[in-house]
Amino acid sequence: MKKYNFTQANVHSSFMTLTPAPKAILNSLCKEFLSVNVSAILYLMNYEKYGRSTASAQYFLQLAGYLGIPVIAWNADNSGLERRASQSSLQLQLAPSLEHQTAAMLSILERYKWHQFSIVTSQIAGHDDFIQAVRERITEMQDRFKFTILNAVLYTKASDLVTLVNSESRVMLLYCTREEAIHILNHARELKITGENYVWVAAQSVIATGTPPTQFPVGMLGVHFDTSSTSLVTEITTAIKVYAYGVEDFVNDPRNANLSLNTKLSCEGAGLGDSRWETGDRFYKYLRNVSVENDMGKPNVEFTADGVLKAAELKIMNLRPGNNKQMMVWEEIGVWKSWEGEGLDIKDIVWPGNSHTPPQGVPEKFHLKITFLEEPPYVQLAPPDPVTVKCNMNRGVLCRVAREQDVAEMDQFSAHRNSSFYQCCSGFCIDLLEKFAEELGFTYELVRVEDGKWGTFENGRWNGLVADLINRKTDMVMTSLMINSEREGVVDFTVPFMETGIAIAVAKRTGIISPTAFLEPFDTASWMLVGVVAIQAATFTIFLFEWLSPAGFDMKVTPAANHRFSLFRTYWLVWAVLFQAAVHVDSPRGFTSKFMTNMWAMFAVVFLAIYTANLAAFMITREEFHEFTGVDDSRLSKPYSHKPMFKFGTTPYSHTDSTIKRYFVEMHAYMRNFNRTSVQEGIAAVNSGELDAFIYDGTVLDYLVAQDEDCRLLTVGSWYAKTGYGLAFSRNSKYVQMFNKRLLDFRENGDLERLRRYWMTGTCKPGKQEHKTSDPLALEQFLSAFLLLMSGVLLAAILLFFEHIYFKYIRVKCAKTDQGGCCALLSLVSQSMGKSLTFRGAVFEAQDILRHHRCKDPICDTNLWKTRHELDLTRLRVLQLERSLDAHGIKPPARHINAPHAGVLMHHRDMTRNHVFTNEFGSRCYRPDEREVQEMETVL
Repeated sequence: MKKYNFTQANVHSSFMTLTPAPKAILNSLCKEFLSVNVSAILYLMNYEKYGRSTASAQYFLQLAGYLGIPVIAWNADNSGLERRASQSSLQLQLAPSLEHQTAAMLSILERYKWHQFSIVTSQIAGHDDFIQAVRERITEMQDRFKFTILNAVLYTKASDLVTLVNSESRVMLLYCTREEAIHILNHARELKITGENYVWVAAQSVIATGTPPTQFPVGMLGVHFDTSSTSLVTEITTAIKVYAYGVEDFVNDPRNANLSLNTKLSCEGAGLGDSRWETGDRFYKYLRNVSVENDMGKPNVEFTADGVLKAAELKIMNLRPGNNKQMMVWEEIGVWKSWEGEGLDIKDIVWPGNSHTPPQGVPEKFHLKITFLEEPPYVQLAPPDPVTVKCNMNRGVLCRVAREQDVAEMDQFSAHRNSSFYQCCSGFCIDLLEKFAEELGFTYELVRVEDGKWGTFENGRWNGLVADLINRKTDMVMTSLMINSEREGVVDFTVPFMETGIAIAVAKRTGIISPTAFLEPFDTASWMLVGVVAIQAATFTIFLFEWLSPAGFDMKVTPAANHRFSLFRTYWLVWAVLFQAAVHVDSPRGFTSKFMTNMWAMFAVVFLAIYTANLAAFMITREEFHEFTGVDDSRLSKPYSHKPMFKFGTTPYSHTDSTIKRYFVEMHAYMRNFNRTSVQEGIAAVNSGELDAFIYDGTVLDYLVAQDEDCRLLTVGSWYAKTGYGLAFSRNSKYVQMFNKRLLDFRENGDLERLRRYWMTGTCKPGKQEHKTSDPLALEQFLSAFLLLMSGVLLAAILLFFEHIYFKYIRVKCAKTDQGGCCALLSLVSQSMGKSLTFRGAVFEAQDILRHHRCKDPICDTNLWKTRHELDLTRLRVLQLERSLDAHGIKPPARHINAPHAGVLMHHRDMTRNHVFTNEFGSRCYRPDEREVQEMETVL
């Protein structure tokens, strides 16, 4: 079997060097391979042309995979094979893969701390796989080293490399054929991107074999593995071992006892053989799982699940001058080993430009002249330290505030000591500028704009910051310069680093307590419901239930003489309960009306609790201010329409001024008399009351409001003409894209947000909602009180029904059967109902009143004397009646009355006895019992 596979490997190697057509490959595979029932193909070659031979090899391997025949390969151009196709085949690759090459190339970048790079490829087979392999390797390494791919250039023509000229990239990974590399590097040299500051790292396909072309720059790096004939012979031995170990494992496995390694395949159709070897997939797994001994110090030959070699070794090559100084040679300077932690061992390198030090891998430092205009918190000025003539850490950087010609007349040291020439700049924009300088590696000079204007189009020409950019007096403007369409027409802006708009600042003024503050806890609808509905409903329901109650009016128009209750007295009761007034009121007698009165009292408790709790929020001194809705508020945009007119302004020659001038002509003309030269003056005027409002950039006003010591300032209304602040450059500046990319990075990683929080916060934070007092309570917020009242009305109506049932049916029955007053004692209806069951109960009540009553005024004593006198007269009348009865032969029973009190009964009345008798005239007469007489006396 081993001899047979040697034969097939030799045949296959000679076959592939001919690069035949696909039909010839298929015919050869059918006649020369399938006819002898091969169980595996050893495919080994060191051809590196990456042309038709690579395409033929891929076609051949795909056919082998389709037939189910495993392939053990070692081909120098394996990186040119599409990974999707190779992964679908039954292939084991002994040569270092494309993934190994990208890992070795990135190890070089990691060694020299080159974080950012670009990728240049041609249309070579596998160029997409190369880029994908680089991205996957970056993802694997991101925990220990972060890479950034700046550009991925697919070279088809010379102009494609222009992207690299405008890029920050100084390290390029090159993947193409040797011939294509000559054209690419030749054009790169013309574009001056192969000098001493640029490093090109090439893949195996670029280095190949032979003398390096003269177009390759000195100091070029690359990864390489040996593709010589000697190496090829060595790999044949390894391939045979892999095959032999796989056969041995397959045969020794008892599960394969009924399986054969005889393929029996045919291309002639059905009946002559199978079209695919079903056992091939199973046999491939045994081949993939083998472990073959390797040279001393190297790990065993093993494969991944994709059939790729686990442990690979690549040489790191450096292009340097040869011995005759005219010939260039590739010299091995190190080795990359995938199985070692460090992975890379490099000796001395000849760097680009024959330098002995590695390039920085980033653009070389450049110098920028940057113009600014101060505006807190973006740029603010402070004098430098008088001793050191330097800026402290919290004071930013030194910046020139005088004209250049004025400074030129003095020596530098004296100029720096003069605060009218140099000051310290700090703020949001200065911190952002420092981050740019650190990331992009440039130096700068900060200069204040000479005319002190932001940049507006006046009298047919631009002024201020925009004019300096147009006239090329500066490279960049770094301050709170707002982006608008006019400025964008003459200069280039980056993406905004902060959003803003036109806002309004006003001052709070202390007012007085509102005269209607006691009505403000509830809204109008709530007061109407309480006054018109709740009070009226409670009054009429209480009186209605009293009129319908049997214990009350009992539906009679004329009440009892001692029943002092009416509709107006009900109103008095309702108002007294609502406001918890300690006044004399007449209470109803009916149980239902009493219950309804209690429900109204519960409603009053809830209502007063809510009212009292909310009243404190309104009985305070109000802070009044002008609450404008925005710049387009009619009181501002049409100032003459409001009397008295408001006083407001802005700063001239600013974005706010030009915007108002364009869209609100009348407003701009009116406010010109109230404008201030600086924002600080405008804010001071608002604080002092000279101005009612100051209009300016929203973020600046928010900052100044937050810094106000008295917290009397606040911004009102919505922002108008929303835009943003951006860095400004001259037209077609090469720095715009560079700064744009960094700005997006700062926004993504949160640096801009951290700067904003640091610079935009203050001790006073008067949010736009803090000036508002509590809102009046709406009806739905205390609807539960009304639901309680409605529930009480319904429940009282039900109780009224039971009250009528009681008086009509139950009380009469209880009165007839109650002997000891049990019904009165256990009555759950009311005390008055219970007492009404017995006459004795009424007598006891009267006795109790007489016994315990003590008068407190002369009128009461007079009335009490009168009552006792009437009682004595009544007692005399009783005695006369007794004598009259005695004269007629009727003997009255003995009376036991306590004369002093005339109301204490000695015995209980027997309700079961019959006191009717027949007199001498034959008529039926009533003879009162002694206890009845005593009770009558007490009541009278």
